[in-house]
Amino acid sequence: MKLLRYGPLGSEKPGILDGDENIRDLSAHIEDLDGDALGDESLSKLAALDVSSLPLVEGKPRIGACIGKVGKFIGIGLNFSDHAAEAGMDLPKHPMTFLKATSSICGPNDDIEIPRGSRKTDWEVELGVVIGARAKYVSEADALKHVAGYCVVNDISERAFQIELSGQFTKGKSHDTFGPVGPWLVTRDEINDPQNLDMWLDVDGVRRQTGNSNKMVFGVATVISHLSQLMTLHPGDIITTGTPPGVGMGQKPKPIFLTEGQVMTLGVEGLGVQSQKTIQV
Repeated sequence: MKLLRYGPLGSEKPGILDGDENIRDLSAHIEDLDGDALGDESLSKLAALDVSSLPLVEGKPRIGACIGKVGKFIGIGLNFSDHAAEAGMDLPKHPMTFLKATSSICGPNDDIEIPRGSRKTDWEVELGVVIGARAKYVSEADALKHVAGYCVVNDISERAFQIELSGQFTKGKSHDTFGPVGPWLVTRDEINDPQNLDMWLDVDGVRRQTGNSNKMVFGVATVISHLSQLMTLHPGDIITTGTPPGVGMGQKPKPIFLTEGQVMTLGVEGLGVQSQKTIQV
């Protein structure tokens, strides 16, 4: 299933795509795509619905972040071997973990703010993993059973804030709109292997990132298991699992960063496409 949330910011409703990629309303069946609605029992009930009989959503509504009421938004840094090589950094021995503020989450096609004082706002196409069942001390073998589904994330980063302001990565990862999520939550039964998904990102029509999740240093199951030893993962938590090479910071002969009025278009195989315009605040 491809599940989504649509409507004005703060008033999104749950929906599902039908076979013609029309949005059908799910409000009669779940209140939102969050919490218990992401568990296997709930998803099984949704899968059993006759989608064609659900109310058709007319027009082209705004698409919101595909998950509501996110508890934790966890990032994994330097998790692609080719990206680490691009950055000239050693591979981490364990998953490098940081938090993005949940207030950074926005819709997949919403405008992206370039913060005041920013000199180095950057792009990062990533595979997002949405937790569907409570995970605490889970093994790698059982880890994927705790996944509700997958989505596209653009892990927008302000590199000067991230690297030059001292402290942790969170400073450069958490500005409002720095976490576009969606367009869809694709349930895990539709993704046979999360470690073999093509990924790409364009800026103003120029291909900047090309990669595949098979280059992850730590795969999805390893990341979930590792995090579950350190904290309890809850339904609706999002893990964004790292980016392939081609970020602005890594461009040659010199870095390229985002400016006002540019358009990013990005996607992950089977998970849909995002498109965002940059604005100055």
